[in-house]
Amino acid sequence: MDSTLKLIMTFKSEGDKNVNFTIDDPRSNLSEDDVIEAMNLILEKNIFCPGEVDLKEAIKAKVVQTETTEYNLQA
Repeated sequence: MDSTLKLIMTFKSEGDKNVNFTIDDPRSNLSEDDVIEAMNLILEKNIFCPGEVDLKEAIKAKVVQTETTEYNLQA
């Protein structure tokens, strides 16, 4: 069984749509303050414009852990 972690940061765009940025394998000692600082920096520097629309607000962030079990179908 494989386990993976993802940090998902959600922003609101100028068109009032939610935009998610996903970071694979965030560091294990990532704090809430680190995430808030990174999201604020993304907004401040305006470094992403998904669909050529600016981001205007940080909405939420979460770390998601998934476990995957693969089955061998070749007998």
